[in-house]
Amino acid sequence: MDFPRALRERRTRRHLSQLDLALLAGTTQRHLSFIESGRSAPGRNMVVRLAESLELPLRERNELLLAAGYAPAYPESSLDDPVLAPVRTAIDNILRGHLPYPALVVDRRGDLIAANTAFDVITEEVAPELLGPGTNVYRLALHPDGLAPRISNLAEWARHILARLGHLAELREELTAYVPELEPSAGHLGFAVPLRLRSSYGELSLMTTVTTFATAVDVTLAELKLEAFLPADPATAEALSAAAGPLASAAGGQAPGNM
Repeated sequence: MDFPRALRERRTRRHLSQLDLALLAGTTQRHLSFIESGRSAPGRNMVVRLAESLELPLRERNELLLAAGYAPAYPESSLDDPVLAPVRTAIDNILRGHLPYPALVVDRRGDLIAANTAFDVITEEVAPELLGPGTNVYRLALHPDGLAPRISNLAEWARHILARLGHLAELREELTAYVPELEPSAGHLGFAVPLRLRSSYGELSLMTTVTTFATAVDVTLAELKLEAFLPADPATAEALSAAAGPLASAAGGQAPGNM
């Protein structure tokens, strides 16, 4: 895609006028109009300013730079790269610190990077082929051989999951086929959907929080998401605390999974 079209699409997607974006980027509407029409070629600094003003993810900022004929500005490191070793250590500590409650880290596709031992409560009775390295947590949640048979509020939880997959059209289409076509209940809370999951420790009611590495300047790190599960009632808190000892013993004392 050429740069003028790429810029217009991203500006339109964010419901910004040319004047809005020009003011944010510290330029004039006339100059921006010339850029979007292809009559003016922006310098590298201008492309970076436009990308920042549009609040694009780092991957899209690199794509915009490439479309304008410039080298990417943000590195995309492997998680095994020594430069990210301090980050891996920090994430392991966060996962361990969240015990006895489940927590995990996923990449932009929803593939599992690491999880703490409490996540084993979530994955009870899941088919082995849906687990292991590279597990996709969205597929794990909605597949008939995954968590789905144990989720009491599957229709509502599925909508909560699918709403997060706008950038993964193929996966979203696959998972939609697993979702029961039910209307939201009278108490439907939209995005604030607890996960009600049957387990060997009783039914768990879990809230989730998602944390991103918003100030990261590495594409890989910026796209990681830390998802933490919190008990929504005292019974769930007690059940997860009771599970902590057996799970830690089964794991040999190792808390988070390796990244």
